[in-house]
Amino acid sequence: MPTRADEPAADRYDRMPYRRCGRSGLRLPAVSLGLWHNFGDDRPFEVGSRIVRRAFDLGVTHFDLANNYGTPYGSAERNFGRMLAADLRGHRDELVISTKAGNDMWPGPYGVGGSRKYLTASLDQSLRRLGVDYVDIFYSHRFDPETPLEETTGALASAVRQGKALYVGISSYSPEQTRQAEALLRAEGVPLLIHQPSYSMFDRWIEPELLDVVGGAGVGCIAFSPLAQGLLTDRYLDGVPADSRARRASSLPSDLLSDQVLARVRALDRIARGRGQSLAALALTWALRDLRMTSVLVGASSVEQLENNIAAVAAAPLTAGELEEIDQYAAAGGADLRQTLEAATARA
Repeated sequence: MPTRADEPAADRYDRMPYRRCGRSGLRLPAVSLGLWHNFGDDRPFEVGSRIVRRAFDLGVTHFDLANNYGTPYGSAERNFGRMLAADLRGHRDELVISTKAGNDMWPGPYGVGGSRKYLTASLDQSLRRLGVDYVDIFYSHRFDPETPLEETTGALASAVRQGKALYVGISSYSPEQTRQAEALLRAEGVPLLIHQPSYSMFDRWIEPELLDVVGGAGVGCIAFSPLAQGLLTDRYLDGVPADSRARRASSLPSDLLSDQVLARVRALDRIARGRGQSLAALALTWALRDLRMTSVLVGASSVEQLENNIAAVAAAPLTAGELEEIDQYAAAGGADLRQTLEAATARA
């Protein structure tokens, strides 16, 4: 691992596969870094900086944010802006930076939702915190039933026309909402680049319809929570650690850790070890098995955790037998965790 007085690793682009995003000309790394957790002012800045530097050394070029990521809101963008000005200085054109607006950001009627006023103001604030003239992707973070979709997509299109964003995306939209948004944006002459849904072995809601919708429309797809907020890792194999998200009652409520769910986690871990993988790496390999999935978003609280996750890109493809065995313990095998995880996401 290079020290940071010098340039990033020269072989970084040899370490990561890149997938074309829908029908666009943009390619994203198979594994992207999400800054939802661990990059706010409540965590040591230098730890986050080391993670971001190592991610770039390993070929991660896409860094995903939102206006309200970090504690307090906005701190993840501000901290990443500091890293961009220092550790990544001179490499802006090698990076894909995304941010979002839609969830709660500031008090009052104009600090949440899908209105043109909120989306426009939020993007301007994000650009200032990041210290950049534009973001590569600007998302509508969630569908807003109280705002006409034409207004939301019109605001996204305006961001592109004004040069504040190169591409636009949506997150957590249903298949029908995705169809409508794609058609409205196409009519505006601004293609929908990408959809960001939750997706994991325990959260398979996109499989029956949404993957077909984005694939047919030439829209990319990037999964958030592919590790089910840490559930699909080795952290819960022997119980609930004192420093875990479940103990902190944040994005993974402890009542999800039932004996039934933990038994499924342990069974999946046995499959992973049989392949010479960690459970987390298996979960990412599984999520990337469909080429319509452009990338998966991972968080990281340490360089070691990041490296373990990125190891998934070097794994052998899953065989038909392995996929059949995984299906015995994935969402079809018990309670689906999507609703609880969505509720946690809405708070973030």
